[in-house]
Amino acid sequence: MLELRFIRENIDLVTDKLKFRGIENSRIGEFVAIDQKRRDSLTEVEGLRNKRKIVSQEVAQLKKAKKDAEALITEMHQVNERIKEIEGQLVTIEADLQDIVMSIPNIPHDSVPFGNSDSDNVEERVWGKPTQFSFAAKAHHELGEEDGTIDFKRAAKISGARFALLKGFACRLERALINFMMDLHTQRHGYTEVLPPFLVNTESMTATGQLPKFAEDLFKTGVSERELWLIPTAEVPVTNIFRDETLSPAELPVKFCAYTPCFRSEAGSYGRDTKGLIRQHQFDKVELVKFTRPEESDTELDALLADAEEVLQLLELPYRVVTLCSGDLGFSARKTYDIEVWMPAQNTYREISSCSNFGDFQARRGGIRYRPEGEKKSTFVHTLNGSGLAVGRTLAAIYENYQQEDGTIKIPKVLDPYFETRF
Repeated sequence: MLELRFIRENIDLVTDKLKFRGIENSRIGEFVAIDQKRRDSLTEVEGLRNKRKIVSQEVAQLKKAKKDAEALITEMHQVNERIKEIEGQLVTIEADLQDIVMSIPNIPHDSVPFGNSDSDNVEERVWGKPTQFSFAAKAHHELGEEDGTIDFKRAAKISGARFALLKGFACRLERALINFMMDLHTQRHGYTEVLPPFLVNTESMTATGQLPKFAEDLFKTGVSERELWLIPTAEVPVTNIFRDETLSPAELPVKFCAYTPCFRSEAGSYGRDTKGLIRQHQFDKVELVKFTRPEESDTELDALLADAEEVLQLLELPYRVVTLCSGDLGFSARKTYDIEVWMPAQNTYREISSCSNFGDFQARRGGIRYRPEGEKKSTFVHTLNGSGLAVGRTLAAIYENYQQEDGTIKIPKVLDPYFETRF
C-alpha cells in the first residue's frame, strides 16, 4: 500500500497517477475528507487531554486548600466523556481510512508507457522466429485429446470446467519441466528453493495485495472456523516468509524460487480461453521472488526477467517481451514485463510469464523491512516476482511448437536428461 503521509502530501500526484492507470473515479476525494476529519479529531482530543491535565492540577490545588472543587470536577467529567466519544469515533475513522488506502493501487514507475489495455503494451524484443510447418498446425488441446495424454472431459466430470487430467507422456513432460526449471534457477541463477504451504491465511493474502480487492478471484476454504485461502501463485506464501520481520543488509538480495500448484477462480474471465491449458482453475507454476534494497530493485527486475527468458531460450521456444502499459498494470505492480510465447495454432504470442517490481508496496502492507548499514531507523525492502515459468502453458507451447505431422510431440533437447530411464 502507499504511505498515508505520502498520499496526503502528494494528492495531485496520486490523483494524476491513478488517472494515468485509467482510474477516473478513485477514492482520493473521500480520503482527503476523512483524513482531515481524523486530524481535526486528533487535534481536539489532544487539546482536551491537555485541558484535563490542567484541570486535574487545579482540582488538586483546591482540595489542598480545602476549597470547593465541585464545578471543576464536573467539568473534568465532561471532558473525559468527550475524549471517550472522540476516541470511539477515531476507531471508525481509522478503519475507514485504512480501507481507502488499501484500495489504492501502486504508483506506476516513470518508465511505464501510457495505454488503456493490453493492445497498448510495448514490444521490447523478439527472440527466435515463429515456428512454421508444412502442414496445418493443431492446437495443444487437440493434440492432447487425440493421443489421449490430455483429458478435459473426464476432468470436467471430476471437478467441473477448466480442469485438465494429464496422462502418460503429458505427466512426464510436466514433471520434467518442473525439475528443469527448478534446477536452472537454483544451480545457475542462484535462487534458494523453498516449498511453501499451499493454503494461507487472510493476513498473507492481504500483504501481497490479493485481498481485499480480488476476493472473487480466489478459492477459500473454512475448516473448524479457520478461514484459509488456496494460493493463486507461490508469490503469496513466499513473499510472506519475511512478513513482520526486519532483515539485515547483508542478507539482501534474497532470491527464492518455488514450485507450487496454483488455484484461481478466474471470476472475471468467463468466455476467455475456455479450451486448453491457457486459463485453468488449477495449474502448476515455478515462481521467482526477490527481496532487494530500493536502489537495486530496477536492476534486479531486469535480471529476474533474463532468468525467466532463459527457460524459453533453452527450450528453443520463440517468444517476445512486452512492457505493460499503465492500463494493463496489475494492482500491486509499479512496472511489469510480460513474456509471451509463440503459439502456432493461434498464430499469436500468449503470456507465459509476468515479471514485476512492486517497490515497497507489498513490503509496507506486510511489514517487511531492513536496516541500512550505519542507520538506526529501518526502511521497507522492495519485492519482485515473476513466473519462471507457468508450467502448463510451457507444456502447451511445446505441444504446439514441437508437433510432428503424425501428431507425435518431439522433446526439446534440453529435457533429454529428464527423460532418461533410471529404473
